[in-house]
Amino acid sequence: MAAWLAQRPGIEVVCRDRAPFFAEGATAGAPRATQVADRWHLWHNLGEAAERAVARHRQCLRVLVPDREAKAEPPAPPDEKADSPWRSERFANRIRARHATVHELLEAGHSRRSIGRQLQMTHRTVKNLADAAKPEDLFRGQWQHNRTSVLDEYKPYLDDRWDEGCTNAWKLWEEIVPLGYRGSYGRVSAYLRQKRTSPRPVTAQPPAPRVVTKWILSRPETLTEIEQLRLKTVLANCPELDALTGHVRSFAHMLTERQGERLSQWLDAVRQDDLPSLHTFAAGIDRDRDAVIAGLTLPWNSGVVEGHVNRIKMLKRQMFGRASFDLLRKRALLA
Repeated sequence: MAAWLAQRPGIEVVCRDRAPFFAEGATAGAPRATQVADRWHLWHNLGEAAERAVARHRQCLRVLVPDREAKAEPPAPPDEKADSPWRSERFANRIRARHATVHELLEAGHSRRSIGRQLQMTHRTVKNLADAAKPEDLFRGQWQHNRTSVLDEYKPYLDDRWDEGCTNAWKLWEEIVPLGYRGSYGRVSAYLRQKRTSPRPVTAQPPAPRVVTKWILSRPETLTEIEQLRLKTVLANCPELDALTGHVRSFAHMLTERQGERLSQWLDAVRQDDLPSLHTFAAGIDRDRDAVIAGLTLPWNSGVVEGHVNRIKMLKRQMFGRASFDLLRKRALLA
């Protein structure tokens, strides 16, 4: 990268993400150019930090379904693993063992790179295990008990109507459509069928941390009325997530209005709250402050480039492995 930039002495601005090797290459190859931290990457990094903060306060999300959960099932003894977020206990045990091994090596003074070599793990895998305070923070996708669906935010309403004696799936589907439900009748029918046939009570589950993070990162006016009410309930019962939401929205305003001069004030405000993941994000910004201020002030960004990267990845995932590389190349060039 440094050699490529050195061959083009007219470059005045280098827009990049915040990886240190890009900063080093830009400094070596174009020392007089202004380095600009890309806004998309800044927002993406903040989103990752916000999701870790929400996951850390996962228990606060239970406020959305408190009483029914308590009535439906007596609390399990602390030693039982009934609350495991994984469907497969074998998978859960493997993750717990890997998580414990990585943290033992970190405490012994090993670097993440050396841990990856010893355990034959990728850098991303080691990072995920190291960043997770406990193994339960790592569950995703198919292993997750509360996988998200378009019906999730309407399940409390269905539970209430079920308790009132209305068990007709078609009627309940007709009732939630005016409330904003856009899914199929089949999902409603399947949920009620599960309530009828399951030996254990079936009720709405707290939303996954990723769902609540999406609410926090979205413009408030784009949320549905139910999403706004559920988010308001969570924030009213969790001061940490309320503070997180304020910081995220303040950063969003600073980013969209390009008010980079407010960055120092925003960093000071973040450090006053008990939000370790945002503290880590703030520390990363401090190491690259000039480029971040430029990214929040100047008009330059690489959003168009990220769009092209996303398009090429989409083409690859659509067909690579089912056709030859030559066809993939033609599609990438001609699409």
